[in-house]
Order: sequence, then C-alpha cells, then structure tokens
Amino acid sequence: MIVTDIFDKGGIIVWILAAYAFIALTILFERMIRFTFMGKPGKGFENLLLDSFRQGSPDNIITSIKGPEARLLQGIINAWNDGIQDLNRVAIRLGSLELNQMEKGFRTLSFLGNTAPLLGLLGTIIGMIKAFMVIEQAGGQVDAQALAGGIWEAMLTTGVGLAVAIPVLLLLHLLESAADKRAHSMRHYASLLLEHLPHIENSANESNAATHHRDGVVHAI
Repeated sequence: MIVTDIFDKGGIIVWILAAYAFIALTILFERMIRFTFMGKPGKGFENLLLDSFRQGSPDNIITSIKGPEARLLQGIINAWNDGIQDLNRVAIRLGSLELNQMEKGFRTLSFLGNTAPLLGLLGTIIGMIKAFMVIEQAGGQVDAQALAGGIWEAMLTTGVGLAVAIPVLLLLHLLESAADKRAHSMRHYASLLLEHLPHIENSANESNAATHHRDGVVHAI
C-alpha cells in the first residue's frame, strides 16, 4: 500500500487527519526550537547568585544569563526597587506569565492528540455502515474477499488516527515535563531571592553607611 492509496481509501477523514499532523508538527517543531534556545542557568549559577546576595549586588549575575528564570528574578528586583511590598504576588504573576509563554500551543496539541483517534474511529464506523449497507443490498450474498476488503478500508482511518495521536501525545508529554522543570527552577530561584532580599537591603545600607563615613573622614582630613 502506498500513501496515495491511504488517502484514496480513507477519504475525507484521512485528509483531516493529515491536516492534524501538519498542525501538530508545526507546533512541536516551534516549541522544541524555543526550548532548545531558551537559555537556562548553568550548574554553578546558584552559588554565584548566593555570593551576589551576600555582596548585596545580584543584578550583575542575573543579567549574565538568559531565560525565564532571569526575567523573573529581574522583575522581582525591579518591583523591589520600585518600593512594592508584596513581592510574592509579583513573583506569582511574573512566573505565571513565563509559564504561559512556555506552554503556548500545548492545549492545541492536546486537542489534536485526543481527538485524532476519535476522528479515526468515526471514519471506521462510517466505513462499516457502508459495508453492511452493501451486504443488505446484496441480500446477504456477498463475496468474503470483497467484504474483507471493505472492512480493512473502514479500519484504515482508525489506524491513521492512532498513528497521528500517539507521537503527538508522547512529544507533548516531553514538552510538558520540560515546562514543569523550568517552572520548578523559577520557583526555586524566586524563593532564594525573596529570602535574601532583606539581607541584600542591609548589605546595601551598610555599604552606603561605610561610604558616607569614609567621605566624612576625607572631608575632616
């Protein structure tokens, strides 16, 4: 059996499933490229971040990386610099925005993957109805070989539906796992930042006090 036979025997249902596959592949390809080049903190980033907290200047470390974690941390620091008190709400809002960007297209993939087998089954039921109508019209005197041919043609759409749905759902699961890992990473680094912000503020105040004291000594001299 060649591809043209599948489209010829499967009819409009197979063409719809082919459109399903094209849309799903387009979304999957775009999402995989995005996740690949999204950027993420390296293995030693957490230690560098903790050191920057103790020094009171995490901005340089945060701006050195790319990805949702960096944007989330920078957004929290910007809100803190603007005097916003409820930084937890800011972190939740920014984290949700980043997660929504990562999960863009996931609902469409889920819809395609879950409805493709049902669409294939619909094609099979329609094909079986037609086959039994032929049997009825022939008065029950139907060649077994011809009947078998009609049945496999009817089952074809179910096979195509499963062939579309299975890889789409598997790849969607992989993308969801990757998004969950990044969401956990964002929560982890946001928690670290929120825990150390008071220390950063104290460090900054101590640094300013030391600067003023040094300037006062210089002026006194």
